[in-house]
Amino acid sequence: HEPGHVVDERLATEDLSEVGAAFLRWLVSGVVTNLDDLNGLITHYAPEWPVNQLAIIDRNILRISLFEIGAKDIDTPPKVVINEAVELAKTFGSDSSPRFVNGVLGSALRDIYRNRY
Repeated sequence: HEPGHVVDERLATEDLSEVGAAFLRWLVSGVVTNLDDLNGLITHYAPEWPVNQLAIIDRNILRISLFEIGAKDIDTPPKVVINEAVELAKTFGSDSSPRFVNGVLGSALRDIYRNRY
């Protein structure tokens, strides 16, 4: 499925503000556009975990969060991004997901903060 089409279908069933919808489109587009780079960051900061072997929820939480932390055109504080990522990992991941996500994002933070995308 094309990501834009999936986002459109999802937005058609959700009551999301224009700002929320624009943010969702920006986030999905940014992750898809920068997928190889984001996977490279995951590999760099979690070398013992091949990206394709990570749990899909952990992999996608990391991709989204790394993109958002590295983005130049957003002002969400990185600690907020990391906290939200950890909360998503607690809700949807395994018992070890929150610690893993926090560790990878914490390690990457100073290298990618607002200077990558």
